[in-house]
Amino acid sequence: MLFLIALLSGWLTGVPSWAGVVQQVRVSGDRIVVRFDEPVARASAFVLSDPRRIALDVQGAAPGGRVEVGGPIAGIRQAPRAEDGARIVFDLARPAIVTEGNFGVDGRTLTLQLATVDDARFARAAAEHRLSFLPPLTYLQPASLHSYSVSMPVPRRAAPAKLPHVYGDASRPLVVIDAGHGGHDPGALGPDGSLREKDLTLQVAQAIKDALLASGRVRVALTREDDRFLVLQERYGLARRLKADLFISVHCDSATNPDATGATVYTLSEVASDKEAARLAARENKADIIAGVDLGEQSADISSILIDLTQRETMNMSADFARLLGREAEPLIPIKSNYHRMASLMVLKAPDLPSVLFETGYISNPHDAEFLASEEGRRKVAESVRKAVEIHFAKRLASR
Repeated sequence: MLFLIALLSGWLTGVPSWAGVVQQVRVSGDRIVVRFDEPVARASAFVLSDPRRIALDVQGAAPGGRVEVGGPIAGIRQAPRAEDGARIVFDLARPAIVTEGNFGVDGRTLTLQLATVDDARFARAAAEHRLSFLPPLTYLQPASLHSYSVSMPVPRRAAPAKLPHVYGDASRPLVVIDAGHGGHDPGALGPDGSLREKDLTLQVAQAIKDALLASGRVRVALTREDDRFLVLQERYGLARRLKADLFISVHCDSATNPDATGATVYTLSEVASDKEAARLAARENKADIIAGVDLGEQSADISSILIDLTQRETMNMSADFARLLGREAEPLIPIKSNYHRMASLMVLKAPDLPSVLFETGYISNPHDAEFLASEEGRRKVAESVRKAVEIHFAKRLASR
């Protein structure tokens, strides 16, 4: 009976006993490539501090093979794990995290994407859970188990979020302000727990809306005007459906160091651009994907190039606005000297919409939190955005 239970357990999980060996670990720029002589079961990565390092656990592989360091990786160590696997440790020369990872189609190559980050982002990553990576499904189930199947009802696709109200003169360019978090997602909390990021971002977004409308230069829409939750794709998706000219996502930063202070402005990273362009080009329905241009009749290669060119131009416009926003904010609010940063943030991935994520200050810092919670503080943040928006669209008008 015990034998039958063990046998059935193996069938149902579909995970065979693996015996792969690490053949090579190579770091090239911002990528780690791990090669195995046989497909492995799964892998997971997590960040450790003191000293800073990234650990990669591979189930079903033994340590071994040659290593090549580079980029942010200063050294590589390997060791066996008791539970049928290997641990590969990457010692960091500077703070870096794993943003994503994928197995090759043969299940024998794992590629990890790295991103260099600041101390605060690294500390947050060290407190988060593991990132897990699975090889292609064909390598997770033996051929003899293909007759086993599981079915379940698929829920109906949720209706797209209702378009928000647009305020202002219809002849003016449209700015969409996104108040981060909301609903069941409170975001970061203040030092004593009384302040929630979702509340501050909504208050700041409303102050920005009022300041922009008072200028009379633009139209404004808010992705949310109450305490509701929106997934990240819905946030920039609403702006794209409205054919917005600029997207600003408002957030509050947080760090384990209570002295961390100052605003930052994030734009999309170059790496994220290429991957998003490839993903968009692979969609079956490519019509109206970039600024009304119908790509439905174009080949996949041409579509990818057009999307990539559009997004590169969008990224340049986003970076220009980020520098404007930092310059106009500097006299009014606490802001970091290196305020413009780049990251692979989902909310910034619209390919044809200039977008920034504005971290208005640290909710974990008592002084920043008090500033953002005050009417005067929100007024100054809004004034910074208003000035930057006016200059941004004036420059665009002058260049036509």
